[in-house]
This record gives sequence, C-alpha cells and structure tokens, in this order.
Amino acid sequence: MAPSAANYFDLEDPESLARLDEPMTSLKNLKGIVVIDEIQRRPDLFPILRVLCDRKPLPARFLILGSASPELLKQSSESLAGRLESIPLSGFSLSEVGYIHHPRHWLRGGLPPSYLAKTAQDSSVWRKNYILNVLERDIPQLGFSIPSATILKFWTMLAHYNGQIWNAAEPARSLSLSEPTVRRYLNLMEGIFMMRQLRPWHENLKKRQVKSPKIYFRDTGLLHQLLGIRSGTELLSHPKCGASWEGYALEETIRHFEPEETYFWATHTGAELDLLMIVNGRRIGVEFKRADAPKQTPSMRIASEDLGLKRLLVIYPGERRYSLGDRIEALPLKELAQLTQANNRLA
Repeated sequence: MAPSAANYFDLEDPESLARLDEPMTSLKNLKGIVVIDEIQRRPDLFPILRVLCDRKPLPARFLILGSASPELLKQSSESLAGRLESIPLSGFSLSEVGYIHHPRHWLRGGLPPSYLAKTAQDSSVWRKNYILNVLERDIPQLGFSIPSATILKFWTMLAHYNGQIWNAAEPARSLSLSEPTVRRYLNLMEGIFMMRQLRPWHENLKKRQVKSPKIYFRDTGLLHQLLGIRSGTELLSHPKCGASWEGYALEETIRHFEPEETYFWATHTGAELDLLMIVNGRRIGVEFKRADAPKQTPSMRIASEDLGLKRLLVIYPGERRYSLGDRIEALPLKELAQLTQANNRLA
C-alpha cells in the first residue's frame, strides 16, 4: 500500500495526524485493509477501533503498526479484547537472507536498513542513529521519563553482560541507582524487544539451582554497535565473540522451533543447559558451541538425565550433523537455517 493511499495513516506525518482530528469520521467509511503506523502516538484510537471492529458486516480490517510497550499492549488488549491478534515483527532471519550471508547477518544484525546498507560504515551509522532514536524518541513516547544518557550507559553495560546470568547489583552501583530501578530498566528493554530475559528452569532436584535470568540482545547488530565492533575481523578477535554467537544462534533456534516456553537451566555445581524449550509439550535442550567439532560433555549428560529431555541439540558453526550420544546430536547452524527455510516454503 502506497503511503499516499487513503487507507494509510502514518502518525508521524502531520497530514495523517490532521486527517485523524476526527477519527470516527475519517475511518468509518474506509473499506478493505486500513494501515495505521506508529500507533503509540495515538493510543486514544483504541476505543474507536473497538467500535469500528464490532460492525456487522465488517467493511474494513485494521493493520496497526508501531513500537510496543507493555503498557500499550495492555491498553490495546483491554480495548480490543477478542478482536486483536498481536504479531511481533523481528528483523531478517538467517533463513530469509540465506546462510551464505551468515557473516554479514551476524555482524550487522537483521534490522533491514542495517543489513541492506551498501557499506559496513553505512550500516554502523544507521545503527548508531537507530539507538539514539530509541533512546530519545521511542522510549519517551512510550511514557518513560528516563534520561537518555542514563539508558545509553545502561544499555552499553548490558552489552557486556550478553549471554551471562543477570545480577542487578553491579549495574546499580555503577549507575548510582537502586537494584529495583535497574531491574525496571531491564524489563523496559525487554518490553521494547531490544533484550531477551531467559528465565531459569527449576526442577525438583536435590541440587542448588540458579534462580536469576540470563540476558541476550535480540539483535546482534545493536550488540556489536554498543561494543564498538565495526568489522568481521574485529568481531572474531573480540572477547565477546563467543557470547555474541551464542545469542545469535539462540535467536535463530527459537525462530525455527517456535516453542511454547523457553528457559535456561544451571546448578551451582556447574551443570547447565543454554536453552530449554517446551515444544508440543516435550522438553528439548539446546547447547551452543562455537567449535569446529563439539563433543559430549558431562554437563550435557547431566542435563539430559535430570531434565528428562526428549532431545539435546548442540548447535555449532560446522558442516556435518552427527550423534554425540543417546538423544544428543550435533546440528550445524547452517542446516537449522535450511530447515527453517524449507518449512517456510511449505507453509
């Protein structure tokens, strides 16, 4: 649909805002698909959309786009209960761009303008401006009055925690904030889909289990921007390279399996599992190893037995799929991306 179409409203465009000064009058006679972009600027439209969605027969359907906060999602769900389907949109996946472009996709991330930029420098400049826009425009528009410099410092600190178990004490001390405030900031970054908090799984075992979440960047391009990584060479030599690849592979794995629930598991004695997924009611474990030929470890065997896993997959950047033991298998990230691509074609 062209931005100039009568059924398209960009709420950052003064003309579209003017057309919606009387929203019921502007929307009630439209037919087909009506697109309203940047809805977070006009949450007052939700009650009106509820009335328009209750008409019979229904002459129009509404595609609502924009940045989402927990409060906005709650408000839309309350106003449009039973009438709304929420579809989170992420950037390009590895299966969409093709594994041949894996180095570029990992470095730049999946946000389209970053991935498609003509040069690495153009990509970096776009990501820098995107981060500033999130801090200075999107977060305030969602109702959060937090100094952008504070959130930028916090977000940069999160980059150094990527792939680690979260502890609010150190960031709180560094920012001279309380731990509850720092946890609220992390929940905000998760709520706007910048971060993923992987909650710990608790099994009824006679072992002390970790109860804090692990955190990951949802997009590695933003992670690398905040870490000051500008090229593939810098990435491969960076101390956070392994953690970056783990988060990258984790996101691709979750996209492929579309699990009902996701967790990680760890004990204080050293046994751990990077990802525990509930898929069709079954427990599937995943380990991420940036190694040429990963081998079975005691931790894998313990996790498989203690958690009653149906399968345990070890995702690695190699070429060959092979067995590591009973219900434990090494699976190349390349093959996972190809399986996802095949499934999308069948769908």
